[in-house]
Amino acid sequence: MGINLSSKGIKDVAVTVLGSGDLATGVAHRLYRVGFRLMLTELPEPRAVRRTAAFSESIFRGSVTVEGVTAVHAALADIAAEAAATNGERWGGPAIEGKRQLDGSIPVVIDHDGTIAAALNPEVLVDARMAKRNLGTRITDAPVVIGLGPGFTAGVDVHAVVETARGHYLGQVIYHGRAQEFTGVPGEVGGYTVERLLRAPMDGTLRTMAEIGSRVATGQAVAVVAAGAERMPIKAAIPGILRGLLRDGAPVSKGQKIGDVDPRCDPEAVWHISDKARAVGGGVLEAIVCLLWGRPPVAPAGTSDAVGGGEVGREPK
Repeated sequence: MGINLSSKGIKDVAVTVLGSGDLATGVAHRLYRVGFRLMLTELPEPRAVRRTAAFSESIFRGSVTVEGVTAVHAALADIAAEAAATNGERWGGPAIEGKRQLDGSIPVVIDHDGTIAAALNPEVLVDARMAKRNLGTRITDAPVVIGLGPGFTAGVDVHAVVETARGHYLGQVIYHGRAQEFTGVPGEVGGYTVERLLRAPMDGTLRTMAEIGSRVATGQAVAVVAAGAERMPIKAAIPGILRGLLRDGAPVSKGQKIGDVDPRCDPEAVWHISDKARAVGGGVLEAIVCLLWGRPPVAPAGTSDAVGGGEVGREPK
């Protein structure tokens, strides 16, 4: 795939990551430590469940630090000014013209309609929104376009797809075809799958009754959903550590994932990037290096290098 950026070094490559939830944070954290210039985009009211390990919390708190790397809620003007002042060498330097000081942090910008990503013409665009479908990302959006998980076809709407399903192929880079289709069943952790998840029993407003990191017992109510005078509890189906929970006051819809319980019972883990996010971040790094400076594998015509994926350009049955 002849992408002519071989003369650029890592610090010269700007990467925009769509989304700033826990998987996007794992990706951004790894790319930041390697030295890429990063910008993340997010919705005005993020819905990250694992918010103690997500850069999306910067939207609410102004800044957040995950494993020594800080992200700040910034305006596009802050980033554009810094890029101009440093001749495009970095985003995250001293304050410029009275704008927010980034100090080497990763900027997170609110993107209402998905149009900001192209504003700074990044060399790499990573769609990490985990919508299980393509929300409009195109292979022409940047010289290198990477999609995470289901919804993308490598070679059609993105240059590469990274597998996000737990199992032997987690983090695999797919250059021809698609990731495994979304089944609605989460990967096994500690012997549990769907039992780990907490879902809203009806539409309404979430009212939390427990904190992320606290130990919960089977049958314990960790939150309620309120709608007018009606209140319905959300109870843990297994014992463990409350690993994720939406913010108190968040509007929720029936069936929506609002939290999860980790049966491995490690309270420190809630503050750290997950094994899954690290594996996916490694896959994104591999894809960028291969597409910019290496030679990605070429699959025979009409075939796929994805496990469980379909042929390029063909809809799944």
